[in-house]
Amino acid sequence: MSTDKRLGVALVGLGYYSTHQLAPALQQTEHCHLAGIVTGSPEKVPVWQNRYGIPDKNIYSYDNYDSIVSNPDIDIIYIVLPNHLHAEYTIRGLQASKHVICEKPMALSVDECDAMIAAAEKANKNLSIGYRLHYDACNLEMIRLAKEKIYGEIKSIDTAFCITPQKGEWRLDKKIAGGGPLMDVGIYCLQAVCYITGMQPVAVTAQSFPVSDKEKFKDIEETITWQMEMPDGLVATCKTSYSEQTGYIKVNAESGWFALNPAYNYEGLKMETSDGKQFCVPPFSQQAKQLDGIAFSIKNNEQSIVPGNMGRRDMKIIAAIYEAMQSGKRIEINY
Repeated sequence: MSTDKRLGVALVGLGYYSTHQLAPALQQTEHCHLAGIVTGSPEKVPVWQNRYGIPDKNIYSYDNYDSIVSNPDIDIIYIVLPNHLHAEYTIRGLQASKHVICEKPMALSVDECDAMIAAAEKANKNLSIGYRLHYDACNLEMIRLAKEKIYGEIKSIDTAFCITPQKGEWRLDKKIAGGGPLMDVGIYCLQAVCYITGMQPVAVTAQSFPVSDKEKFKDIEETITWQMEMPDGLVATCKTSYSEQTGYIKVNAESGWFALNPAYNYEGLKMETSDGKQFCVPPFSQQAKQLDGIAFSIKNNEQSIVPGNMGRRDMKIIAAIYEAMQSGKRIEINY
């Protein structure tokens, strides 16, 4: 594959994230571009064609999705569907000999993750997960401060990500979402602990709380706190909820602290430190950097920094947190 070619990306699912984040980001990328769409809403097609000049031959429905195999314009398929469809459409995309980016969470279970990874290996294609913050300058600065021990050894990490979805949203339906806020935004917290420390947890404990609205939260958690024990003895305290709005990371070290607040938003991230330093960057698209980073790795025949195995690891951690929440026990994690 020529490293000069801009890879063609097809977005599968034209909801909010594709419409307002990914498609605009693909107008800013150097190594890839928006080449096609897959949608079950025919009324959206002329809008997207008028806005982005997508040719008829690169427009697909879910019925003819598999025929994308014969389209040389499309190199990468980006799965932007509700969680319960991630495994199916990722596997079908890989079987169509396309590289795949799958939005987080990777799937509803570790078994689904295994099937997706096996499909990527069989097809000899790249499978990446849509973890945009691995390409975000502020989060990368948090990683640098930790790795270089600018404030000494890390003593503890405190992080939370909470949002307030409205009744009727698919993310409140366990069959579609696979769980509650842990599967949706809590995954950012466990991700942050892993990439800041460079480690993965060996055990977890967790606590849930009575729901405030039994109809809204009839089969998912409303709020959950959990603790991640890392191999060096560090304990990270995490929280996620569907009943408040917050998102931060604070890292406490031997000689000071460094924090992001907000930490997980698409823009406006701001870092502060115990010695008064601030780190913020001009507005940029996290998604553009993510898409370019993944496309560049594909062009160079390398695995991306957000591979399928990372998504599988996170599903193992999530499964352990749910088990700890339900049992009240400390759960060790065997990857």
